[in-house]
Amino acid sequence: MANFFYLADSIAASIYVSEFLKGLTSKTPKRTAMRGRDISPLFITIGLANCHSTMYTQHPLISTAALVFMLGATSCHTGKTADAYTEDSVTIASGAAIFHQDCSGCHNFRQDGIGPQLSGVTQTFPKEWLLRFIKNSQQVIASGDERAKQAFMAYRKAVMPSFDSLKDDQLEAVLAYVHSRKSPVQAAAKKGGLQNPYPTPIALSGLVVNIEPFTQFPPTSNKPPLARITKLGYQPVTGSLFVNDLQGKLYKLAGGKPVVYLDMAKLKPKFINQPGLATGLGSFAFHPGFASNGIFYTTHTEGAGSAKADFGYADTIKVAMQWVLTEWRTDKPNADTFSGTGRELLRVNVVTGIHGMQEIAFNPLAKPGDKDYGLLYIGIGDGGCVEEGYGFLAHSTEKIWGTILRINPQGSNSANGHYGIPADNPFAQNSNTQTVKEIYAYGFRNPHRITWSRQGAMFVPNIGQANIESINLVVPGHDYGWPLREGHFVSAGVNGNVGNVYPLPANDSIYKITYPVVEYDHDEGKAISGGFEYWGSAIPALRGKFLFGDIPTGRLFYTTVADMQQGKLATVKEWKITINNHPSTLHEACGSDRVDLHFGRDMQGELYILTKADGKMYKITGATEKH
Repeated sequence: MANFFYLADSIAASIYVSEFLKGLTSKTPKRTAMRGRDISPLFITIGLANCHSTMYTQHPLISTAALVFMLGATSCHTGKTADAYTEDSVTIASGAAIFHQDCSGCHNFRQDGIGPQLSGVTQTFPKEWLLRFIKNSQQVIASGDERAKQAFMAYRKAVMPSFDSLKDDQLEAVLAYVHSRKSPVQAAAKKGGLQNPYPTPIALSGLVVNIEPFTQFPPTSNKPPLARITKLGYQPVTGSLFVNDLQGKLYKLAGGKPVVYLDMAKLKPKFINQPGLATGLGSFAFHPGFASNGIFYTTHTEGAGSAKADFGYADTIKVAMQWVLTEWRTDKPNADTFSGTGRELLRVNVVTGIHGMQEIAFNPLAKPGDKDYGLLYIGIGDGGCVEEGYGFLAHSTEKIWGTILRINPQGSNSANGHYGIPADNPFAQNSNTQTVKEIYAYGFRNPHRITWSRQGAMFVPNIGQANIESINLVVPGHDYGWPLREGHFVSAGVNGNVGNVYPLPANDSIYKITYPVVEYDHDEGKAISGGFEYWGSAIPALRGKFLFGDIPTGRLFYTTVADMQQGKLATVKEWKITINNHPSTLHEACGSDRVDLHFGRDMQGELYILTKADGKMYKITGATEKH
């Protein structure tokens, strides 16, 4: 029965999307449809370049598979191989288990998602070459191999780490599984699509910002990223700084040095931080009354079936893992190490390891007595359901995926009785019993951060799919479009076709979608990195600016807060850095082409930069601007 409803939803979605495509001018597609080896190189490369994760350094097999498939489009190889792959069911099952654990967040055999679909790769390339390339891609590149060299250039000269520790039988098993899925089962072919949504490049401004090393976090890997640091927050009374590492550590900066405040793996035995991506200790937030009540919150991942989910879906759809929101309470709020108790507030199933519950935040402007005081905002991505062909799980007020939630963690009127639903939530009074009344806004792919301007505007950067990165001005109850829209463009994502975008239809207003106030496309970057309005007093040149960037490339952007208004797109400009007053780049500083850039803001409103590649934290200490 569930499959019947899925089919019905898919047909309805196809009709809906087809209405948008009628009458559009056909243009040369940026990414052509899959037809064996007849594939645009850019289309193939976009998945890996766009993967917003650490998986490629923790699990190089994933990036290898993506590179191998991409190389078919960039080489002159036209024949098919006849290499033997075992058909032993036990070996294939073993390979499937490795693939689903470590690869399926980015790759499948149906269509391109974050990474390319992998059916056919073992038929296109010699098995010996695959094994050699996967075993040590750097050696293959250094040998002058043409395919490897082209991949090296295509990925901005980023080199996969070698992994000689991978056993040959494990690699053989994975390739056997991939080979068993050699016939592609794809969604409907993509047609049309805009070649370059925003052809005008982002201009370089005269803004130069000085940053200074602030601290170094302990490595959790001997390969980049050295530390999976993603968020900086602060204790709301003392201003003490805290930073999470997705591996499971929450650090408190004591005397400028990181001290483990909370170790999730020790407190939650079912905690997992694999397969990478953004899995692990996702986010944290201190209750505004932490100094007196000792309460703070975290999100983390656990394996599928670890406990009964509060938000799930039909059992015919796989569960990759669960995201869990936990309330912690300590009677020693000023201690450098946590001691206390925790209780679970809610648990959510997700289809893949991507786009989970990666942001929680309190409104820092709310004071005791304000209606927003003590209410927790929760960003929940689509969980990869759109890429897996379950677009009907997103973009609905009856589903939790792809939403911003607003709850009262001290209340009890939720379905499970563990938290409250504020009466002034936009759907709280809805008579439909299926409505998720926790929802504050919906239609997001990956609401990466939640932040506020000095004037009280709520901004949510949303990591896009294959074309558009955006910042949204969030209004309660509004629909932000995904997967029907990606930025100011039509997306066929509701039907699983996530690669192309199209112009908006003439009657677009009837759909009542709210569009971003900031956008850039994927010839500028691949994944937006949060951002904040500068609230500090030490750097006059940054006043009125909203600083953000691009996670993998490390490019740095800003816009003017006054221009971030509903109904218009603010101008984006690029800025440069000096480190200790010497011109530099984040690439140079961290020694990696994948920077993994993140921002933070302290209680005084000063800004910081985190780079996962080398586990460093910098403080922004000055800026000059030439007009």
